[in-house]
Amino acid sequence: MSLAVLYSRSLSGMEAPLVTVEVHIANGLPSFTIVGLPDTEVKESKDRVRAALQNAKFKIPAQRITINLAPADLPKESGRFDLPIALGILAATGQIPADKLDQYEWAGELALTGELRPICGALAMTYGASRSGRAFILPQQNAAEAALVKEAAIYPAQSLLQICAHLTGREPLRRYLEAPDSHTETALPSHPDWREVKGQAHAKRALEIAAAGSHSILLVGPPGTGKSMLAARFPGILPAMTEKEALESAAIQSLGSGSFNIANWKRRPYRSPHHSASGVALVGGGSNPRPGEISLAMHGVLFLDELPEFDRKVLEMLREPLESGYITISRAARQAEFPAKFQLIAAMNPCN
Repeated sequence: MSLAVLYSRSLSGMEAPLVTVEVHIANGLPSFTIVGLPDTEVKESKDRVRAALQNAKFKIPAQRITINLAPADLPKESGRFDLPIALGILAATGQIPADKLDQYEWAGELALTGELRPICGALAMTYGASRSGRAFILPQQNAAEAALVKEAAIYPAQSLLQICAHLTGREPLRRYLEAPDSHTETALPSHPDWREVKGQAHAKRALEIAAAGSHSILLVGPPGTGKSMLAARFPGILPAMTEKEALESAAIQSLGSGSFNIANWKRRPYRSPHHSASGVALVGGGSNPRPGEISLAMHGVLFLDELPEFDRKVLEMLREPLESGYITISRAARQAEFPAKFQLIAAMNPCN
């Protein structure tokens, strides 16, 4: 066959809309074209895919290869489409069977050797795949994160060759069944212990009241009096996270610069940006909107040390998310909404 269709996911805020990857092989001068509003990372995938297929000893057709990522009006970013593009080429040229491709959704960045590298946003994509009723095949490093979505059918893989062996029936992939609860609480890293604080009775009492009532708090005192020490230990006295809160926090973390660390499951996040942080770094943004510090602190603590040193316009941006619990990032072509339910702790030196 000269046409293959696979399914993957893009990211738009907290959502993971379905992307149909259509691969067509036609006679003509050799070329490799990707259409469907791809960004630079997606356009570069043709070189990664070509090298990965060659090193895996597959044949690359000397024909016109056209990749369509639908819907065409949805921006596509990151290297997660490498895997479905490579499999689509192999299926369209008859090198692997195509009868099982529509049973799965695919995501993974390919190394030049054909190995799979981890991706960001695996949690949101797994949730979307589970609702569609399809299984999800993704890199091995993202399996524990994806398993946070209960009832999801997850098949982790380490390389392109391993997936091809699964599709041909020679060596089926094993479904990932390890539950997040199998990671014992004692083995997980904890926040600094509140009991290590000696004295500071008034400050500790104020923070305990703030923890009980979910209040924001401002710590004022000269340098060296323990403001940062108290703030770092504050998440340890907050109530334990519910399953829903932990999943929401993990989903936001997975959209950041790296995948979610399973060791932080059910640990309240603690974010402490430097006072030179820009407004985009704090509230989120970019051409493809990403969550900022206030969203990465979801159900946790945002600590702003040296509060007067922050730019006034940056601090003004905190007003709306503190009141509403979410932030909407608007761009000319798209909008993205991120949750921002965090507890604010600020610290400053007293005025002279």
